[in-house]
Amino acid sequence: MNANGLDSLKHDHAAHQTTILTGTGVRRVAELHANLTPPSLVAHALRRGEARLSADGALLVQTGVHTGRSVADKFVVDEPGVTRDIWWGKVNQKLSAGHFATLKGRVQAYLQNREVFTQDLFAGADPKNRVRVRLITTNAWQALFARNMFIRPKTEELAGFEPDYVILHAPEFEADPEIDGVRSSTAIALSFAERLIVIAGTKYAGEIKKSIFTVMNWLLPERGVLPMHCSANIGRNEDVALFFGLSGTGKTTLSSDPERRLIGDDEHGWGPNGVFNFEGGCYAKVIDLSAEAEPEIFAASHRFGTVLENVVADPCGVVDLADRTLTENTRSCYPIEYIPNVELSGRGGQPKHVVMLTADAFGVLPPIAKLTASQAMYHFLSGYTAKVAGTEKGLGKEPQATFSTCFGAPFLPRHPKVYGELLAKLIAEHNVSCWLVNTGWTGGAYGTGKRMAIRHTRALLNAALSGALEGAKFRPDSAFGLMIPEAVEGVPASVLDPRTAWTDKAAYDRQAAELVGRFETNFANFADLVDDDIRNAAIRSAA
Repeated sequence: MNANGLDSLKHDHAAHQTTILTGTGVRRVAELHANLTPPSLVAHALRRGEARLSADGALLVQTGVHTGRSVADKFVVDEPGVTRDIWWGKVNQKLSAGHFATLKGRVQAYLQNREVFTQDLFAGADPKNRVRVRLITTNAWQALFARNMFIRPKTEELAGFEPDYVILHAPEFEADPEIDGVRSSTAIALSFAERLIVIAGTKYAGEIKKSIFTVMNWLLPERGVLPMHCSANIGRNEDVALFFGLSGTGKTTLSSDPERRLIGDDEHGWGPNGVFNFEGGCYAKVIDLSAEAEPEIFAASHRFGTVLENVVADPCGVVDLADRTLTENTRSCYPIEYIPNVELSGRGGQPKHVVMLTADAFGVLPPIAKLTASQAMYHFLSGYTAKVAGTEKGLGKEPQATFSTCFGAPFLPRHPKVYGELLAKLIAEHNVSCWLVNTGWTGGAYGTGKRMAIRHTRALLNAALSGALEGAKFRPDSAFGLMIPEAVEGVPASVLDPRTAWTDKAAYDRQAAELVGRFETNFANFADLVDDDIRNAAIRSAA
């Protein structure tokens, strides 16, 4: 080949890099791997020593000191065009535009002349509400994570791909608080004006997923679409059900139903055209996962192409899903098509049912209650569950009440009132039935009672979603004023009424009164922002 031919090849290579790196601010890299498929990404991850294979072919990775989200290190850039609409506080900490420019510039310089991996992906199965995402990262396994989690464009959709949002992902880069204006060596910074996200100083891949969820929570309300931290499925009669719930409440498990097609397990939008998944994959918590209790997730976690994050395996690659050596928060990331009985379009019609899940470790909430629209709004704003020892490090023997407004406070850039009003509007427009389901403890609090039997929870849900409870008789429970069914086929009466399940009725009354007090204290944050109907639906001591 002559010199002119070599010059032409160099020019084509440079042009290719420029196109793929558009929007990243990175001009040239040592080696660029764009939109590689799982086999290639796995091969690069193994070559680079980033990971090893499990005995079943899944990619085993460790994230070091960060085995969960760094909540205290998340920042939103304070920019004139957005500052009035941001819900500023602990969730959305301010970062000045000047400090963001410094952090961004330093990360871009770090990425220069390195081997990098890019992925062009979609967030949002509804083309009218889709965000084009470009990730640039230094690790092959995290590119695979993103490819599994988001929606993978068809080949023809990659031609001329122009990102709406760019993620600069530099997990090994350490931020400097004095220079970058952040809290530590870790930083997750979002600029809505520049449509740019910087993630530095953490290998935990969940930050990639949740940063885009935050973007969707910012963009969609202005379009009349409610972004939701929920799972969704669809029945044989095309009836859609939504499952709101925090970690540990059974959101993923209960929405995976052999009789209903899974739309998605974690993030959705609800608007004029119905429900749509934001993602193209699942990010399941797998500590103590068993083939008997959750066969679909178990099988997906033992496949090539899956990323197992902080899951422990022996030297032969045989995984131990009960091993907590690295963290309680072990995760499995896989494409949604690894789950059978999936709605591959990622879309469904208007919901018929909204289910709000809680795992009440105090053992006092009923296993199911029918909610009025105002009660549903109250519980949406409350976002209650209870954590126990074994779910997070640092928890003692006593349950810890947790309230996360809209079941997703860490990912809400706007004030909760915005999302609450949208939900109220949609419930009213589509005449949606609403339910509160407790998957927690019965017959006593954590340590003395027992966890609600999954077969009873499924029987209650099936009765609700099938319409069997529409003509049932309901009565208010003694502590919370919630309407509970008097009888449900396949569920003992002692389970339906939590007070009946306690041997020591006085102990139940004391525990219930304590939880009512916690609800009252939490709702004080919202009481002045809601209408009288929701205030009247609040759980209170006089209930």
